[in-house]
Amino acid sequence: MTAFDPRSLLYRQLDPARAQALTADALSRCDDGELYMQFSASETFAFDDGRLKTADYSRDAGFGLRGVSGEMTGFAHANEISEASIRRAGETLQLLDPATAKPSPPPRQNNRHLYTDLSPLDGLPFAAKVKLLETIDAAARARDPRVAQVSASLAASWSVVEIVRADGFVATDVRPLVRLNVSIVAEQNGRRETGSFGIGGRRLYDDLFEPATWNRAIDEALAQALTNLESVPAPAGEFTVLLGPGWPGILLHEAIGHGLEGDFNRKGTSAFSGRIGERVGAPGVTVVDDGAMLGRRGSLSIDDEGTPTQETVLIEDGILKGYMQDRLNARLMGVAATGNGRRENYAHAPMPRMTNTFMKGGNDNPAELLSRVKNGIFAKSFGGGQVDIVSGKFVFSCTEAYKIEDGKLGSPIKGATLIGDGPSVLTRVIGIGNDLALDEGIGICGKGGQSVPAGVGQPTLLVEGLTVGGTA
Repeated sequence: MTAFDPRSLLYRQLDPARAQALTADALSRCDDGELYMQFSASETFAFDDGRLKTADYSRDAGFGLRGVSGEMTGFAHANEISEASIRRAGETLQLLDPATAKPSPPPRQNNRHLYTDLSPLDGLPFAAKVKLLETIDAAARARDPRVAQVSASLAASWSVVEIVRADGFVATDVRPLVRLNVSIVAEQNGRRETGSFGIGGRRLYDDLFEPATWNRAIDEALAQALTNLESVPAPAGEFTVLLGPGWPGILLHEAIGHGLEGDFNRKGTSAFSGRIGERVGAPGVTVVDDGAMLGRRGSLSIDDEGTPTQETVLIEDGILKGYMQDRLNARLMGVAATGNGRRENYAHAPMPRMTNTFMKGGNDNPAELLSRVKNGIFAKSFGGGQVDIVSGKFVFSCTEAYKIEDGKLGSPIKGATLIGDGPSVLTRVIGIGNDLALDEGIGICGKGGQSVPAGVGQPTLLVEGLTVGGTA
């Protein structure tokens, strides 16, 4: 019996040798670029208010052809992988000025695989997926009489990508992705509050169907909802803020991470532009982007230009060391690509994007950090936020937060928002916990109209002088 080759999904109307020849012809006037082919399949199940509301399945295939000449980029895409369509796309690149520089060398080859080639969509029948959500709904409602509504969703995708360059370089990646989300609305004395929890990563569904996993999702979501039922209006003013480990790293991702992407710094539009070697954070603050972590949501064996991912140190002990780079910005800035060239799918050109971005742990005991705070806020979990990349200014809403009084957690609070700017926050860190945690695998990062899966993380952090917006 012959094993199934995922690449066959890309080459139904095209021979690999012809793809190589077509790419070489289309990029003959360019100094860089690639043919990016992709097949993807995805499914989503949503169970809400006691019944299955959504059961979607989709398949898509197509290519994006990009040519780079100097600082100019030409890009065309189509949802048909054939010789005729690639030839038509190649006509777009004829509008570029001929390259005058020596062609850029290809990425180094990479045989590392950070996740399985198997598809999560195929391992379990439709009925089993629906049954899981039914079971979660029933179990959550049985947990507590205050549960008024339960929403549960299950999603997976499987993508096969191949990158073909004019110089003969070819790289293939097969990418699974799964996610389980549970949201619970609790009601008491006419008041309703929500709690939620999600988990996922680049793997199969297997562990999501384990009772220990989905029961933990229920417990976490319910605990947050019940906590918020007891919450009081958040105070407003300037406070010392204790940020919890794990998911609160989303603040670091948005307020600081985007400002460390190569394109913003090449164009001089980031608060961190031109500051390599300068102190931008308190001693002990080390921030990295690492796309080479096994099975993580933001991980990639290779990025969408074929460059192997890696751990890139962005800030070390408070000193700015570098930026995240795709091939274009790396070449124009005279540095090496870092494996951060990413795109949402074949219909988009790559740009510098984060993978798994987090702050490394320190030496402080989290309990001791809490004891230092006489009057402050503990932010355990965040929801939405807004960030200005140029200034780094942000506004983030807390989905679970508490008052801190005399070194101890006080009442939960509702309506708290954290206001500040990324560069200043880094300099105001006065304590770094030894409890580094990564998020549970639910992050989605948006930039330039494209969304990609991403990971975040941090240890417990103590930050002085943050503005808290509240209603009290």
